[in-house]
Amino acid sequence: MAERDEMKVRRVLVITNDSEVFLSDKWVSAHEMFGGRVTEVRNLVERLRGFPDTDVSMGIVSGEFGFVPSNYVIRPYGNVPSCKEDYLELQERKDYVKHIGDAANLHVGKYPIFDRVVVCVPKDMFDIIAPCLPRDRVIAVTSDKHRELCESKGWTFLERKGARVGDDNADAIVAEVESIVKPGFGD
Repeated sequence: MAERDEMKVRRVLVITNDSEVFLSDKWVSAHEMFGGRVTEVRNLVERLRGFPDTDVSMGIVSGEFGFVPSNYVIRPYGNVPSCKEDYLELQERKDYVKHIGDAANLHVGKYPIFDRVVVCVPKDMFDIIAPCLPRDRVIAVTSDKHRELCESKGWTFLERKGARVGDDNADAIVAEVESIVKPGFGD
């Protein structure tokens, strides 16, 4: 792989969690499996993928499989975590924090793979995964209770108001990703 300063591609990792709304009763990609509030995140991912020279990866915290890439093929299941105790139990079983940290902190030499890590999870799950996230490159759609933490780490804070992302937050995320100027862009 070329050194990072020679790359012209913006890379974004979007992290969300599963939903109780399953769109299939068969084995399909995690990207295709969930409806409900995951739909907003999927729409954001598709919007970001519309930019030229932008590579977007999506990972989902699944109550059955832990943290999986969205192209990972999964089946429907009955164990969808919905509260802090469930998120902690899932962490104990699947160690999704380690897997999120491994993905979000990947580097090529001294350069991080992902220019931005967008996190759209419930506030109690955010409490659990925040320590594994990289400094300065995170866009967090979360509860106002995390505003100070986000600011102290140099993260972009966007308040979650019911929706997993929300239209205004999606617009802000798109604008921030669009504003990333990669070394060598335009050459």
